[in-house]
Parts: sequence; structure tokens; C-alpha cells
Amino acid sequence: MKIAQLILSKNDFELLQNHLNLSTKLSEFNKKKLSLELKTARVLKSEDIPDDVISENSSVEIEDIESGQKYNFILVSPNKADYKTNRLSVLAPIGVALLGYRPGIEVDWEMPTGLRKFRIVSVKRTTELESGQGIEN
Repeated sequence: MKIAQLILSKNDFELLQNHLNLSTKLSEFNKKKLSLELKTARVLKSEDIPDDVISENSSVEIEDIESGQKYNFILVSPNKADYKTNRLSVLAPIGVALLGYRPGIEVDWEMPTGLRKFRIVSVKRTTELESGQGIEN
């Protein structure tokens, strides 16, 4: 498995740190993994985050390594999440697993259905309009 350092904005870092400290839904596997990732994360200003690093408002394509199935979605703040339009919360299990990574990386994460491995295929920063921000739902 290719191992990479997380690259996070200060906001994303704090969001994940709070999630780690407060969430009762994280498995022990995920707690240990996230804790390790945050200890070694590179924290940058939002404007310095490269466009191919997964952050809030990223359009992401991933592939399930085992099944080969591909998934496309946009990661958004929890209050903008809408599964019907493929807008997933950055605090959803897959959002937490992917924040801070780039294409080509394989990520292991314990999902509600068990341990899964995903390959990040592509990442694109979306505009506020595309991500649903500023639009009344």
C-alpha cells in the first residue's frame, strides 16, 4: 500500500481533530489510523492546498479495490450533504478516510460494512455553486 502524508487546511485539520475527540461512531481501527495521520499531517493555509488534494468542495472519484466499482461524489460540509445529489459530508466515513489525500493513493478504512480499501482515481476542486453552497435546498 502506498503511504502518504495528509495535506490539510487548518479548518479541515481542526474538523478531523474534533471528530476524532468527540465522535462515538469511530471504530478503534479508524481512531488509531486517524490519530496517526493527524500527528504527521502537513497543515497549510486553505489557499495553499493543491487542487488535487481532497478537501471540502472536492469532486472525487474512487475505486473499491476489491470490487472494482467506482464512485463519484462531492465532499461538502455536513449541513450541505445530500445523498440524492452525490454530496457527501466530509464527516461521513468515506469523507473522513479521504480528506488530505491525492490521486493514486490507496486508503484502508473501516466502513459500516467492514474494512474496505479504496484507490483515489481523481480529484477536482469544485466551485461554490457546483458544491451546492449558496443554494437554498
